[in-house]
Amino acid sequence: MFYVQRDAQGELIRAEAVAFAESTGTLPADHHEIQAWFANEEAEVSLKQLKHSDSEMIRVLEDLIQVLIHKGVINLTDLPVAAQAKLKDRSHAREALGGLSHLINDDETGLI
Repeated sequence: MFYVQRDAQGELIRAEAVAFAESTGTLPADHHEIQAWFANEEAEVSLKQLKHSDSEMIRVLEDLIQVLIHKGVINLTDLPVAAQAKLKDRSHAREALGGLSHLINDDETGLI
């Protein structure tokens, strides 16, 4: 059983497993509105987690591309022109900030 709160139009705006002062009713756990509420909440949490990790993942991919280029596995020119420009822009921006080369301690082993 879930305690729910609805707005003036009857839309579900809150659902909790424990009673709360603003609750306006209850719904069983298998009710379609409760199922939709928690499915939507899980999707939002997952999206927030992905957005939070995007900038970190971009840096990982950028470093991976640089390693592949330095090892001769790929050439910068193998990438689309737009990707080349973005990588060059980011490289120039990092150089302007002092390279940011010491983000990982030399003592750390293994990136993944």
